[in-house]
This record gives sequence, structure tokens and C-alpha cells, in this order.
Amino acid sequence: MILKFLRLLKILTVAIRYGLDEIAMSGLHVPRTARLINTAFFWRRITSPRAIRLRLALEELGPIFVKFGQVLSTRPDLMPEDIVAELSLLQDRVPPFDSELAIAQITRSLGAPPDQLFASFERTPVASASIAQVHFATLKNGKEVAVKVLRPGMKSTIDEDLALMQMAAGLIEKVWPDSRRLKPKEVVAEFDKYLHDELDLMREAANASQLRRNFANSTLLMVPEMHWDYCSSSVIVMERMIGIPISQTDRLIAAGVDMKKLSSDGVEIFFTQVFRDGFFHADMHPGNILVSVEPATFGRYIALDFGIVGTLTDYDKDYLAQNFLAFFRRDYKRVAEAHIESGWAPKETRVDELEAAVRATCEPIFDRPLKDISFGQVLLRLFQTSRRFNVEVQPQLVLLQKTMLNIEGLGRQLDPDLDLWKTAKPYLERWVAEQIGWRGMWDRLKDEAPRFGQILPQLPRLAHAVLQKRAYSDLDMGDLMAQMVQYQRQTNRLLITIACVGGVGAALGVFALGMHFGHLGGF
Repeated sequence: MILKFLRLLKILTVAIRYGLDEIAMSGLHVPRTARLINTAFFWRRITSPRAIRLRLALEELGPIFVKFGQVLSTRPDLMPEDIVAELSLLQDRVPPFDSELAIAQITRSLGAPPDQLFASFERTPVASASIAQVHFATLKNGKEVAVKVLRPGMKSTIDEDLALMQMAAGLIEKVWPDSRRLKPKEVVAEFDKYLHDELDLMREAANASQLRRNFANSTLLMVPEMHWDYCSSSVIVMERMIGIPISQTDRLIAAGVDMKKLSSDGVEIFFTQVFRDGFFHADMHPGNILVSVEPATFGRYIALDFGIVGTLTDYDKDYLAQNFLAFFRRDYKRVAEAHIESGWAPKETRVDELEAAVRATCEPIFDRPLKDISFGQVLLRLFQTSRRFNVEVQPQLVLLQKTMLNIEGLGRQLDPDLDLWKTAKPYLERWVAEQIGWRGMWDRLKDEAPRFGQILPQLPRLAHAVLQKRAYSDLDMGDLMAQMVQYQRQTNRLLITIACVGGVGAALGVFALGMHFGHLGGF
């Protein structure tokens, strides 16, 4: 409790020192209040521009607040231009920690100092973020690598901040009854999970390996290879990736990168991760993305920093795809029905009323370029609609919502004329067709084929046991004769089912054997 109080005291002290109250009330006419605060806290540092003060305050408060600033830096439609420009420095320019601490961390984690592990090691970090910093090095076999080192003392700081967030969430639920449907405690718990996952760099390395495998044959996205012999929970070593930061649009244009294609590729990469794989990079702010200008991989995205990823179940993917398609087709009735069917909206909700509310929110944004659409305003109106109809926030989709906001920020930066709807619609239609069409059924049958081999041999024994149990039940003779006729019918249907399933299983078995021997034969 003492630690929580001290952390809260620090947050308040930092907020007062940098005049965050003045920034928050900048649009309000409260001159007397401002003068009173300035007089009481004469030691405040409020001579610098507000954007610089906000950035310095977030840096001093630590990683959670830095990540909050990173999200704000991608929203020029919600934040003033000066604040967006200054907060963008949080993406990869957080003040580094002492290189001696990094070297000590490497030595402790990998069992030897960098001078012994690498042919060369750059003591000055090339990038420093909220959780870790990166040094370039060269392996003894000549491969250039990036060494990521966890910041010391991160876990205790994050635990303190999250404890305060949990307290705030509980307080909000008590004083604001309407907030309970938003599930603030569950949202904080989800944030807690992903932040602690990010503190384990081995998990990040595994995330990168999975994403690299998912896009192994892609011409859109590149993911660095992990060097597992040099990886631990606090230090990881990966392939060094060379490219231009996606935020440096002038350099990209000068290099000849097609910005319109780059923006549409970004949308396709996002939807591929979400709907094909159910595994997506959930920290896609501009500081984590490069663009390759090498001849062999020109124009491809390069993903970095895999500490936070999101996963979706098949149910989530299907539900989201159906909703996206309904939005793109302006089928607002289907959107309303999907919300009620999934339980997100109460069963007693009138479909026509929810349909009308969704139409009023979404219809104005269609057929307009991204530069003319404020998704911040759209989300605000959707929030008001959800409150009216008691729609519950789904905590498992918080990361997806955050990632979509990041994608929008990138889209605005690369191509303000990008039509997000028209770019995404063909991909979603193709995905849904593959899931519910003949191809989807065939893929699912192949997935289930190994289980048929276990189930089929047991069917006769299970059927006999069921029939025997029913035959010896307490029945009178009339009922017994009627049951015998029913048993015969059931047995016939069961035999037909066994034959059909067996035929499918045999066909799949022949197909699998053909593929196996075809592979051995080089076909």
C-alpha cells in the first residue's frame, strides 16, 4: 500500500511539475484557478512549450505512460499538431539507459561479455524504447545482428502502475454504474497480461518466429530471424534489418516507393494477420515499422518489436468478418443481428432500432477518403450508441481495436486518399468464401481426417452397447415390439452413417497417401 501511495504521489508530482493540469484545461476559461495553482506550486516547469512538457512527463512516469503517448502520436485527427510531432519522439527515442548496465545484463543472461560473444559490439544503442534498447553487433560468422536488452527494474515499475490502474478501475465501477458494461477491471487485466508478456523477451522471440513463419512466402512483409543460441528472457539477438522508417515519408518518396501501394499493402497485411492467421502484431506504431529499399525486397514492410501480439479464436474471426462485410455492404440489419446473436447486445434489443442507430453512425463515412473521416468521432458515436443499447465491451478485442487505430494513423500518413473500405472489402469477401464454401469444407475435412481413424473403429462397439442397454431396460411387451422396430431403423441409419463416414475417411486416407508418396517420388 505504501508503494502504491508513493507511486500515486509521484504521478501527481510530475503532473504538477510539468503543468499537465494547464494543458488539460487549455480549452477552458479558468484564469483564476490557473493563477492559484501557479502561485501555490511556484517550482513548476511551465516555461517550455506544452508538447515538450507532456513528452517529458510521460518519459519520467515510465513505460506504461510512454506507450500511452505512442498511441496518441498516431492520432493527428484527435491531437493538436504540435503534440503529435513531439510525442512521435517516444516511438524510438526514449532516453537510453547506461551501456554498462546493458553489458552487465548481456553477460549475466548469456554467460559471457559481448566482447567474447560477438566479433564486434556497438556500445552506443541505436534505438531506445520504453521496455528495452537495441545495440548493433556482428556475429563471429560475419552476420550482422541487433541485440535487444531489457531495461533494468521494469517489472516493479509496471506492477506499481498496474496496481494503481486496478484501483482506478474499481473506483470507476463504484462511482459510475454505467461503466460496468465497459468492464474496466477486465480491460486492465488484459493490459496487465500483455505488458508482462512483453517483459519476457523469449516470448517476443517466439512471437517473431511465428509471424516470420506465417509470412514465409509473402512479398509484403519481412520479419527478422531469431538467433536462438543468443536468446534469453532479458536479451535476444536477431537478424539486423535495413530499411527506411515508415514515418520518414520524404525519404520513401525520394527512394521511389509507391506510397499508394504501400498504404494498401499495409491494410492487406493487417487483415491477413487477423483473419487468415488469428495472430497479429499488436504494437504497429510507426517506430516499429521499416520499409525495405533493397532491390530484391523493394517496397516491403519490415516489422520490428514483437512484444505484444494478439490472438483471435475461430469464433472471433468469423464474427468480425461477418460484421466487417456487413459494414462494407451497408447491411446494418445484419450488423445489429450479429451483435444480438453473439450476446454482445441484450436479447431483448429491437433489431430495427439498433440497425437505425448503426446506420446513423456509419453511413456518413462511406465513399469518403480517409483524410475526410475521423474514426475518433466515429468511435465516439459508436460508444454513445453502445451505451444506449447496453452493448458490452469485449476485453479480448481491446488489442485489435488499438491496432486498428494504429493502422488508421499509418494510412493517414502514407496516403490520405486511401479508401479503407474498398481496399479491405475484396480480401474479406475472399476470406469468407474460403471459410464457408467448398474449399473451407474440404480444408476442415482434411483437418478432421486423423480423428476419423480413432472414431470409426469404436462406432460398432459403442452402437452395440447402446442398443444392448436399451434392450434390457424395463419395458412391457408392446413397448418392446415397438422398440425392436425402432432399433432396426436406427441400426440401418447407423450402418449407412458408418458407410458414409468410412467412405469419406477412406477417400481422405487415399488422398493423404497419394500426397505422401507423391512427395517421396518428387511429384
